[in-house]
Amino acid sequence: MATTGIQEHGSGFDRSRLRALAPTALFDIAGPLALYWLLRAAGMAEVTALIVSGILPALGVAIGIIRHRRVDAIGSLVLAGIIAGTVAGLMTHSARLVLMEGSLPTAVFALACLGSLLTARPLMYRIALQARGESTAAGRDLQVRWAQPAAQHTIEIITLIWGVTLLAEAATRVLIVETISTGAALLVIKLMPYLVIAGVFRWMTGYTRRVRGQAEQRTVVPEAAIADPTPVLAQR
Repeated sequence: MATTGIQEHGSGFDRSRLRALAPTALFDIAGPLALYWLLRAAGMAEVTALIVSGILPALGVAIGIIRHRRVDAIGSLVLAGIIAGTVAGLMTHSARLVLMEGSLPTAVFALACLGSLLTARPLMYRIALQARGESTAAGRDLQVRWAQPAAQHTIEIITLIWGVTLLAEAATRVLIVETISTGAALLVIKLMPYLVIAGVFRWMTGYTRRVRGQAEQRTVVPEAAIADPTPVLAQR
């Protein structure tokens, strides 16, 4: 997850961000769904069709790694989930286990967020600093703001909400896979992460604005760093 400031986030998505989200629609949503349904229509078994359609999200992550020339934690978790789902499907021939592969990286990231609250620097702050670069002007500015208790509290709350929400999402995915048909479950679990992320960012926009408004009333304006969803969407 890369990060941006409150004012940048509040300005909405520009065209460059929309272009950045295009590969997500191709590799992680439309492509896998279309490929799965085409393979099923051609008579391929559910498990095999799911595994083959999972090649596209893996390819999307690989392209991101090549483009950015680094392996980040989120991309690694996504790949690990795909591999785990593929292995489970091949060993058990269970389509439901293949579908649950997305729950693994989501749950791990959620637990990492919650666990980081016990450390000196919450995960969302670390991600923000990594995205900006510690030696850049934006990175140094973020570190200065982090010294303010109000900014620390804001980022801690944001990290907590990310952790709780994503953990609930992972559990909901498992419930969905266990209760509805494979095709319907695939559609829901492909769309659900983006709806959840959109909801969290809608909340963060309102929350950070309230924090800034309260700070302005006290004549101190702590600007908390919050996450930009584009890289996450491109890797999930």
